[in-house]
Amino acid sequence: MSYGFYIYGILTLPAPENLNLQGLDRQPVQIKILDDFAVIYSEAQQERYLASRRNLLSHEKVLEEIMQGGDRYLLPVQFGLLVSSWETVSQQLIRPHQEELTQLLAKLSGCREVSVKVFWDTEAEIQGLLAEHPNLKTERDKLVGQPLSMERVIQIGQTIEQGMSDRKQGIIDVFKSTLNSIAIEVVENTPQMDTMIYNSAYLIPWEAELQFSEHVEALDRQFENRLRIRYNNFTAPYNFARLRLSTSN
Repeated sequence: MSYGFYIYGILTLPAPENLNLQGLDRQPVQIKILDDFAVIYSEAQQERYLASRRNLLSHEKVLEEIMQGGDRYLLPVQFGLLVSSWETVSQQLIRPHQEELTQLLAKLSGCREVSVKVFWDTEAEIQGLLAEHPNLKTERDKLVGQPLSMERVIQIGQTIEQGMSDRKQGIIDVFKSTLNSIAIEVVENTPQMDTMIYNSAYLIPWEAELQFSEHVEALDRQFENRLRIRYNNFTAPYNFARLRLSTSN
Protein backbone atom coordinates (compact mmCIF):
# COMPACT_ATOMS: atom_id res chain seq x y z
CA MET A 1 0.00 0.00 0.00
CA SER A 2 1.32 3.43 -0.97
CA TYR A 3 1.32 6.26 1.55
CA GLY A 4 2.66 8.85 -0.88
CA PHE A 5 5.90 10.78 -0.50
CA TYR A 6 7.88 11.92 2.52
CA ILE A 7 9.48 15.35 1.94
CA TYR A 8 12.87 16.32 3.44
CA GLY A 9 13.71 19.60 1.80
CA ILE A 10 13.99 21.70 -1.34
CA LEU A 11 17.01 22.52 -3.51
CA THR A 12 17.77 24.94 -6.28
CA LEU A 13 18.55 23.61 -9.73
CA PRO A 14 20.56 21.85 -11.03
CA ALA A 15 19.64 18.95 -8.80
CA PRO A 16 22.16 16.38 -7.57
CA GLU A 17 22.31 13.15 -9.52
CA ASN A 18 22.86 9.53 -8.53
CA LEU A 19 22.05 9.97 -4.86
CA ASN A 20 23.06 6.98 -2.76
CA LEU A 21 21.22 7.81 0.46
CA GLN A 22 18.68 6.07 2.63
CA GLY A 23 15.87 7.97 4.29
CA LEU A 24 13.12 6.92 6.65
CA ASP A 25 12.34 3.19 6.69
CA ARG A 26 15.58 2.68 4.73
CA GLN A 27 13.91 3.96 1.58
CA PRO A 28 16.14 5.39 -1.18
CA VAL A 29 16.24 9.19 -1.29
CA GLN A 30 15.16 10.63 -4.62
CA ILE A 31 14.75 13.97 -6.37
CA LYS A 32 11.61 15.30 -8.04
CA ILE A 33 11.85 18.41 -10.25
CA LEU A 34 8.89 20.74 -9.79
CA ASP A 35 8.87 24.08 -11.56
CA ASP A 36 12.24 25.71 -10.69
CA PHE A 37 12.96 23.57 -7.64
CA ALA A 38 14.17 20.10 -6.74
CA VAL A 39 12.24 18.32 -3.98
CA ILE A 40 14.09 15.76 -1.85
CA TYR A 41 11.86 12.81 -0.97
CA SER A 42 11.50 9.10 -0.34
CA GLU A 43 8.55 6.74 -0.69
CA ALA A 44 6.48 6.83 2.50
CA GLN A 45 5.97 3.47 4.18
CA GLN A 46 3.73 4.76 6.95
CA GLU A 47 0.62 6.89 7.09
CA ARG A 48 2.21 9.04 9.78
CA TYR A 49 5.75 9.24 11.17
CA LEU A 50 6.26 9.65 14.90
CA ALA A 51 8.88 12.19 15.97
CA SER A 52 11.08 9.50 17.52
CA ARG A 53 14.80 9.99 17.94
CA ARG A 54 15.50 7.47 15.16
CA ASN A 55 13.15 9.17 12.70
CA LEU A 56 14.38 12.65 13.52
CA LEU A 57 18.00 11.59 13.06
CA SER A 58 17.18 9.88 9.75
CA HIS A 59 15.49 13.05 8.52
CA GLU A 60 18.43 15.24 9.53
CA LYS A 61 21.04 12.83 8.16
CA VAL A 62 19.55 13.01 4.67
CA LEU A 63 19.80 16.79 4.60
CA GLU A 64 23.28 16.92 6.12
CA GLU A 65 24.71 14.34 3.74
CA ILE A 66 23.29 16.19 0.74
CA MET A 67 24.84 19.45 1.96
CA GLN A 68 28.16 17.78 2.71
CA GLY A 69 28.07 16.35 -0.80
CA GLY A 70 28.23 19.88 -2.18
CA ASP A 71 24.63 21.02 -2.48
CA ARG A 72 24.70 24.02 -0.18
CA TYR A 73 21.53 25.68 -1.42
CA LEU A 74 19.13 23.62 0.63
CA LEU A 75 15.94 24.56 2.41
CA PRO A 76 14.95 22.03 5.10
CA VAL A 77 11.29 21.17 5.54
CA GLN A 78 9.89 20.44 8.99
CA PHE A 79 9.83 16.81 10.06
CA GLY A 80 6.78 14.75 9.19
CA LEU A 81 5.55 16.28 5.92
CA LEU A 82 3.75 13.65 3.81
CA VAL A 83 2.03 14.29 0.48
CA SER A 84 -0.13 12.01 -1.62
CA SER A 85 0.74 13.43 -5.05
CA TRP A 86 3.15 15.78 -6.78
CA GLU A 87 0.24 17.87 -7.96
CA THR A 88 -0.50 18.55 -4.28
CA VAL A 89 3.08 19.72 -3.77
CA SER A 90 2.92 22.03 -6.77
CA GLN A 91 -0.46 23.52 -5.95
CA GLN A 92 -0.11 23.90 -2.19
CA LEU A 93 3.61 24.28 -1.57
CA ILE A 94 5.65 25.35 -4.58
CA ARG A 95 3.46 27.74 -6.56
CA PRO A 96 1.86 29.70 -3.68
CA HIS A 97 5.25 30.14 -1.98
CA GLN A 98 7.56 30.45 -4.99
CA GLU A 99 8.83 33.93 -4.11
CA GLU A 100 9.37 32.99 -0.46
CA LEU A 101 11.23 29.83 -1.46
CA THR A 102 13.46 31.75 -3.85
CA GLN A 103 14.29 34.36 -1.20
CA LEU A 104 15.02 31.78 1.49
CA LEU A 105 17.26 29.73 -0.79
CA ALA A 106 19.14 32.87 -1.81
CA LYS A 107 19.63 33.76 1.85
CA LEU A 108 21.05 30.31 2.59
CA SER A 109 23.33 30.29 -0.42
CA GLY A 110 26.82 29.21 0.65
CA CYS A 111 25.91 29.17 4.35
CA ARG A 112 25.76 26.59 7.11
CA GLU A 113 24.23 26.50 10.56
CA VAL A 114 26.34 25.91 13.66
CA SER A 115 25.26 25.98 17.29
CA VAL A 116 26.74 26.65 20.71
CA LYS A 117 25.29 25.46 24.02
CA VAL A 118 26.95 26.63 27.24
CA PHE A 119 26.62 24.81 30.57
CA TRP A 120 27.87 25.71 34.05
CA ASP A 121 28.01 24.11 37.49
CA THR A 122 25.42 26.07 39.47
CA GLU A 123 26.81 25.20 42.91
CA ALA A 124 30.37 26.06 41.86
CA GLU A 125 29.16 29.41 40.50
CA ILE A 126 27.41 30.19 43.78
CA GLN A 127 30.62 29.44 45.66
CA GLY A 128 32.51 31.65 43.23
CA LEU A 129 30.04 34.46 43.77
CA LEU A 130 30.35 34.18 47.55
CA ALA A 131 34.16 34.09 47.33
CA GLU A 132 34.09 37.36 45.39
CA HIS A 133 31.69 38.93 47.91
CA PRO A 134 32.80 37.95 51.46
CA ASN A 135 30.10 40.08 53.11
CA LEU A 136 27.43 38.19 51.20
CA LYS A 137 28.96 34.89 52.29
CA THR A 138 28.89 36.02 55.90
CA GLU A 139 25.23 36.94 55.64
CA ARG A 140 24.37 33.65 53.98
CA ASP A 141 26.23 31.67 56.63
CA LYS A 142 24.08 33.34 59.25
CA LEU A 143 21.12 31.51 57.73
CA VAL A 144 22.48 28.31 59.25
CA GLY A 145 21.58 27.78 62.91
CA GLN A 146 20.62 31.37 63.73
CA PRO A 147 17.23 33.05 63.90
CA LEU A 148 16.68 35.58 61.14
CA SER A 149 13.60 37.42 60.07
CA MET A 150 11.84 36.16 56.97
CA GLU A 151 12.42 39.54 55.37
CA ARG A 152 16.19 39.18 55.88
CA VAL A 153 16.20 35.63 54.52
CA ILE A 154 14.35 36.78 51.41
CA GLN A 155 16.69 39.75 50.98
CA ILE A 156 19.81 37.58 51.12
CA GLY A 157 18.26 35.08 48.70
CA GLN A 158 17.38 37.85 46.24
CA THR A 159 20.87 39.30 46.47
CA ILE A 160 22.40 35.92 45.62
CA GLU A 161 19.90 35.41 42.79
CA GLN A 162 20.74 38.81 41.31
CA GLY A 163 24.44 38.10 41.63
CA MET A 164 24.03 34.80 39.79
CA SER A 165 21.97 36.51 37.09
CA ASP A 166 24.69 39.13 36.60
CA ARG A 167 27.34 36.42 36.54
CA LYS A 168 25.42 34.49 33.88
CA GLN A 169 24.82 37.59 31.76
CA GLY A 170 28.50 38.45 31.91
CA ILE A 171 29.37 35.10 30.38
CA ILE A 172 26.68 35.42 27.73
CA ASP A 173 27.91 38.89 26.78
CA VAL A 174 31.43 37.53 26.21
CA PHE A 175 30.09 34.81 23.91
CA LYS A 176 28.00 37.31 21.97
CA SER A 177 30.83 39.80 21.51
CA THR A 178 33.16 37.03 20.37
CA LEU A 179 30.92 35.04 18.03
CA ASN A 180 28.06 37.20 16.75
CA SER A 181 30.24 39.32 14.46
CA ILE A 182 31.19 36.22 12.44
CA ALA A 183 27.57 35.26 11.81
CA ILE A 184 25.18 36.51 9.16
CA GLU A 185 22.28 35.88 11.51
CA VAL A 186 21.88 34.62 15.09
CA VAL A 187 18.95 32.89 16.78
CA GLU A 188 18.97 32.61 20.57
CA ASN A 189 16.97 29.60 21.70
CA THR A 190 15.60 28.86 25.15
CA PRO A 191 18.02 26.87 27.35
CA GLN A 192 16.85 23.27 27.65
CA MET A 193 17.85 22.63 31.26
CA ASP A 194 18.80 24.49 34.44
CA THR A 195 22.55 24.05 33.95
CA MET A 196 22.40 25.37 30.37
CA ILE A 197 22.86 29.13 30.41
CA TYR A 198 23.13 29.87 26.68
CA ASN A 199 21.74 28.17 23.59
CA SER A 200 22.33 29.87 20.29
CA ALA A 201 22.39 29.03 16.58
CA TYR A 202 24.46 30.89 14.01
CA LEU A 203 24.15 31.15 10.25
CA ILE A 204 27.71 31.55 8.96
CA PRO A 205 29.44 31.52 5.57
CA TRP A 206 30.49 27.97 4.76
CA GLU A 207 34.17 28.87 4.70
CA ALA A 208 34.01 30.72 8.05
CA GLU A 209 33.59 27.56 10.14
CA LEU A 210 37.30 27.22 10.89
CA GLN A 211 37.45 30.80 12.19
CA PHE A 212 34.28 30.25 14.21
CA SER A 213 35.54 27.02 15.79
CA GLU A 214 38.83 28.71 16.73
CA HIS A 215 36.87 31.40 18.55
CA VAL A 216 34.85 28.74 20.39
CA GLU A 217 38.10 27.04 21.44
CA ALA A 218 39.48 30.38 22.63
CA LEU A 219 36.37 30.91 24.76
CA ASP A 220 36.82 27.45 26.24
CA ARG A 221 40.39 28.35 27.22
CA GLN A 222 39.31 31.74 28.53
CA PHE A 223 36.87 30.21 30.99
CA GLU A 224 39.19 27.27 31.73
CA ASN A 225 37.21 24.50 33.46
CA ARG A 226 34.41 26.78 34.53
CA LEU A 227 32.11 26.02 31.60
CA ARG A 228 31.19 23.09 29.41
CA ILE A 229 30.68 24.12 25.79
CA ARG A 230 28.85 21.92 23.31
CA TYR A 231 29.64 23.00 19.76
CA ASN A 232 27.87 21.53 16.72
CA ASN A 233 29.83 22.64 13.68
CA PHE A 234 27.28 21.65 11.06
CA THR A 235 23.57 21.07 10.64
CA ALA A 236 20.87 21.89 8.13
CA PRO A 237 19.74 25.51 8.67
CA TYR A 238 16.51 24.80 10.55
CA ASN A 239 16.70 27.88 12.76
CA PHE A 240 16.96 30.30 9.86
CA ALA A 241 14.71 29.05 7.10
CA ARG A 242 12.68 26.05 8.10
CA LEU A 243 9.70 25.87 5.82
CA ARG A 244 6.74 25.43 8.18
CA LEU A 245 4.14 24.32 5.73
CA SER A 246 1.57 21.57 5.61
CA THR A 247 -0.58 20.13 2.88
CA SER A 248 -4.07 18.71 2.95
CA ASN A 249 -3.06 15.83 0.68
